[in-house]
Amino acid sequence: MHGTTRTVRSVRRMPAIGAAVALAAGMLVTLGAPAAHADAGASLPFTSVEAESATTNGTKIGPDYTQGSLASEASGRQAVRLTSGQRVEFTVPRAANAVNLAYSVPDGQSGTLNVYVNGTRLTKTLAVTSKYSYVDTGWIPGARTHHFFDNARLLLGQNVQPGDRIAFESTGTQVTVDVADFEQVAAAASQPAGSVSVTSKGADPSGQGDSTQAFRDAIAAAQGGVVWIPPGDYRLTSSLSGVQNVTLQGAGSWWSVVHTSRFIDQSGSSGNVHIKDFAVLGEVTERVDSSPDNFVNGSLGPNSSVSGMWIQHLKVGLWLTGNNDNLVVENNRILDTTADGLNLNGTAKGVRVRNNFLRNQGDDALAMWSLYSPDTDSSFENNTISQPNLANGIAIYGGTDLAVRNNLISDTNALGSGIAISNQKFLDPFSPLAGTITVDGNTLVRTGAMNPNWNHPMGALRVDSYDSAINATVNITNTTITDSPYSAFEFVSGGGQGYPVRNVTVDGATVRNTGTVVVQAEAPGAATLRNVTATSVGSAGVYNCPYPANSGGFALTDGGGNSGWNSTWSDCSTWPQPGQGNPPPDPGRNLAKGRPATASGSQDVYTPGKAVDGDANSYWESTNNAFPQSFTVDLGSSQAVRRLVLKLPPLSAWQARAQTLSVLGSTDGSGYTTVVGSADYRFDPATGNTVTVTLPGGTNLRYLRLNVTANTGWPAAQFSEVEAYLS
Repeated sequence: MHGTTRTVRSVRRMPAIGAAVALAAGMLVTLGAPAAHADAGASLPFTSVEAESATTNGTKIGPDYTQGSLASEASGRQAVRLTSGQRVEFTVPRAANAVNLAYSVPDGQSGTLNVYVNGTRLTKTLAVTSKYSYVDTGWIPGARTHHFFDNARLLLGQNVQPGDRIAFESTGTQVTVDVADFEQVAAAASQPAGSVSVTSKGADPSGQGDSTQAFRDAIAAAQGGVVWIPPGDYRLTSSLSGVQNVTLQGAGSWWSVVHTSRFIDQSGSSGNVHIKDFAVLGEVTERVDSSPDNFVNGSLGPNSSVSGMWIQHLKVGLWLTGNNDNLVVENNRILDTTADGLNLNGTAKGVRVRNNFLRNQGDDALAMWSLYSPDTDSSFENNTISQPNLANGIAIYGGTDLAVRNNLISDTNALGSGIAISNQKFLDPFSPLAGTITVDGNTLVRTGAMNPNWNHPMGALRVDSYDSAINATVNITNTTITDSPYSAFEFVSGGGQGYPVRNVTVDGATVRNTGTVVVQAEAPGAATLRNVTATSVGSAGVYNCPYPANSGGFALTDGGGNSGWNSTWSDCSTWPQPGQGNPPPDPGRNLAKGRPATASGSQDVYTPGKAVDGDANSYWESTNNAFPQSFTVDLGSSQAVRRLVLKLPPLSAWQARAQTLSVLGSTDGSGYTTVVGSADYRFDPATGNTVTVTLPGGTNLRYLRLNVTANTGWPAAQFSEVEAYLS
């Protein structure tokens, strides 16, 4: 679940961060990232190969971190686009007889891929569809259409060996291929002695008939024993409840497949429920938070387990409430959920979530949310998480004595860090962080993101006193952070109230190629850092600018053994931008893109950052009926700007209009001088809704201001992009 922004208006105000979670299907062996511990991530039954490292006559896309771009949601932020007749050919890395392919097709389209093994076309094809993609969650601030990729699997019907070649060829539909998972699927398991088969109660393994009652009858007959789900496809039309003291077992997740969007929905159980070794495939195509479209919704009861499952196309994998004491969730794959993978939604005790593979979630991948009563003594361990596309990889929202150990997390997108340790409550009653929170041995690759609500970056690992001070002991040890697009460690009070972050120790971390800074401190409080080594730091070692400005400083204690990040960002009025040092001036670079922007007023959600986000379809709109209005962007340093490009959305619905404006400049943000006098500028969708303003030679400014006094099309100032260039 995502919170909503509060009423405080400031360019440095933090956005609400998503809290729902999702088990995603996994990080890739080809990432090549150094591990903090040798055992970071899950032990997986397959090996993944990135499409961009394969042979292709298609077009490689990315890398791209821009929210809403296809490549930004791809593993490694790169993929391969195929048009009709084009192919991508993978070299098989291991013995295999099956493949799972992550892909995307344009919205509203479906098709097939031809499959070749060593140049010979198979009679089987791989179906691809956009049915489960392109999710819109307009009620979540900062969300855009997302969830572009999907996964499709295929048994090859033959064994292939390392070095063999498997190719996928477009048959007409444009297909963007992200990654292929190669697996040796074991033969279907045999029915356990004494078990009750669902087919003996009338279940239809062809998937044509409704098997719901047969499953219920088998569960009732097998109390204390095993319900057997033979190989086949079974269709359930409503959820199961009253499930307790029983094992539900299939012949393997490639063989026994249950088709339902709601598998178990129950508020309580006496427990001892064990679910294992089959697939549950849903038909969830949108996110409707009021609907329990989940694999498990509620409680399995104490001493239960979920293992060996393939869970796909649901809203949430496991949304767990009530008594789930000592639950073990392990060795599962959860793919393509529109929201969370797994959420311990309060009251969890002794829960272990380990060795799971998670890919392409529409919210947090794994979360603990201490609503109603705290989650206690529970852990997320050795999970592999890739591509959560609207929130965090792992999020801990309150709770007591919790652990996040040895996880491998990659490619978070908007509104998300790799790991978030937070007191964001969302609802009451909420139990804030307490006791000791252990974050140990995790590896984070390309994690952290730009939050689109306030044009504000989030670090790879975030400690956030969002709704209350952090007074728990937070120990962050043995961490590896690689290729974060922004910062490595962030300490922040995301609700904008300046609650302190205390009692944090970071001990043992390797940071490589972070886009901006190693430490991004924006809250009052303190942390001790020792044995933190950094190389290829983009901007500076430390950004230490608490917000609100008068809320008190953040004390960073050097515990010794630190290296590579001793510089400090000196100007708290600007955000560090990603980059390896200060690049030479580029006349073709838009100096305003991604820079801090403010305005004299804004209407509703049309905030200043939308005019510097690189997206001409989003826009800033000033307070209505209140001319004059101004828009200001801080370019970060004094620049010899010679040309402005001003845009409105390039849509015919935007009728032609003229805006009367002048251009002002400042070097210090205090005194402004007029650079270009007031004039009318016509925006016309027939010519792209774009105007160019030439600035006189000799202009040097850091703060660029547009003062608007009239608009013939609407009683407010409006810009979808304000671009500034050196020539």
